[in-house]
Amino acid sequence: MPTFASPLFLPMTVLAMWTLTVLLLIPIARFKAGRAGQVTVEDFRFGESGAVPDATRLPNRNFMNLLEVPVLFYLACLVTVLLGLGDAWMLALAWVYVGLRIVHSLIHLRLNHGVVPRLAAFALSNLVVSLMWWTLLYRQLIAA
Repeated sequence: MPTFASPLFLPMTVLAMWTLTVLLLIPIARFKAGRAGQVTVEDFRFGESGAVPDATRLPNRNFMNLLEVPVLFYLACLVTVLLGLGDAWMLALAWVYVGLRIVHSLIHLRLNHGVVPRLAAFALSNLVVSLMWWTLLYRQLIAA
């Protein structure tokens, strides 16, 4: 029976909290742009219009990144716990994934001096989540 004390829930929680932190940056950027007269309420009527400055769009884009592929991470962690396949390898992969996603966000939101470092963090994080799923597949096949 799975336990909610599984070590995999900690990296999942950290990534969820990071995602919620990035979510807070969206209204901050929008209100800042509004106060500066760069946008109006109408610029957000159907999402973000072309008039919204890039710096104001950035937190929203990063937030969307944190809701796309990470769904596969959360699911891999949950499947691992439910099937009782958690071990040090899966926990290490989970922490590496979370670390890479946070690095990707920091590069995207703060440094953003080039696509290559951000792409490297993004690609490596995708490789790690793929390894998690390949590990799950392998373990299920050898158990069958």
